[in-house]
Amino acid sequence: MYGGLAGLPMQKNIQSRTINAENPKGEKGKGGRSASHLGPSRKGNPCLRQIAPGKTVTLAEIEGAGIINHIWVTVDNKTTDADCFVLRDLVIRMYWDDEDVPSVESPLGDFFCCGFARECNVNSLPIAVIPNRGFNSYFQMPFHSKAKITLENQHENEIPAFFYQIDYNLHDSLPEDIAYFHAKWRRQRITNIGEDYVIVDGIKGKGHYVGTYIALSTLERYWWGEGEVKFFLDGDDPYPTICGTGMEDYFGGSWSFAHQELGKTVEQTYNSMYLGYPYYSKNDELIHNPYHNDDCPPMRGFYRWHIEDPIYFEEDLKVTVQQIGVSYKGLFERQDDLASVAYWYQSEPHCPFDKLMSKEERWPR
Repeated sequence: MYGGLAGLPMQKNIQSRTINAENPKGEKGKGGRSASHLGPSRKGNPCLRQIAPGKTVTLAEIEGAGIINHIWVTVDNKTTDADCFVLRDLVIRMYWDDEDVPSVESPLGDFFCCGFARECNVNSLPIAVIPNRGFNSYFQMPFHSKAKITLENQHENEIPAFFYQIDYNLHDSLPEDIAYFHAKWRRQRITNIGEDYVIVDGIKGKGHYVGTYIALSTLERYWWGEGEVKFFLDGDDPYPTICGTGMEDYFGGSWSFAHQELGKTVEQTYNSMYLGYPYYSKNDELIHNPYHNDDCPPMRGFYRWHIEDPIYFEEDLKVTVQQIGVSYKGLFERQDDLASVAYWYQSEPHCPFDKLMSKEERWPR
């Protein structure tokens, strides 16, 4: 029903549709009609243009039952020096059926595992970011009667061009107990001593947790990754049902992701289907950019997809990570700057999200 390699030979009663700037309603037989100087139907309207500051545009509004299978977007950031923040200033939201509050709300870059308003290559199963700034999502996003995706420009400048394509299938109907896709961004600019950073809280209902993205700016010396990731399921208090062994372990690594090379410690980034460390600021080729240089604290981006190992909950869920490091004196409580995106599926209705931080509070250090 939902695709995948094993399902390719199966015939299905499904209609394939695509929404983009040239066919904003995904209508049958109405793709690519816009004219350019090359003539009729020759790439006349490939993108949205001049998205003004403060404006919200609707990328897709789909009626009926269906599943979004793939989203591709890209945006330039080469207009002015201020545009280095554009990936945190654009906010993507998604609404299912007739809900008034979003089920997905995140800065555009972070949703695609590119925090700090910096793009990086991501090569995973549900999220892929391809040079240069090709953002792809393969999360399945089902809906019974309606889907709506919006983009808000909170940037100080207009967005000259925004390219996008949303690929989806229309179904006669979907199972009544199908779960809806959710994603929520949050940030704590300085964590509190001895308190866990909350990746997500306030999830009520039945569902399963499927992924975490963390953008970490380390504000203190020494190793930062001893904090354990905790999943509080169905009324757990004060201790969780699931507690890992450390942040580096949660993201699939070990021994600090580093190796020794000519007497120096070298950080190793990586991508895999379910686990990744795609971004480390000290590896950035544009390290001498005045807006992103050695004066910044080290910045690291990680993803972990619970696709083969979803975290199931019946009533509620809270996910946290401790802020614990280690120095020559042993373990110690840290204070760092963390941002995160939590990804999960659940039945509706969901609890409304906390108000999104202002764009200034979202900006990277």
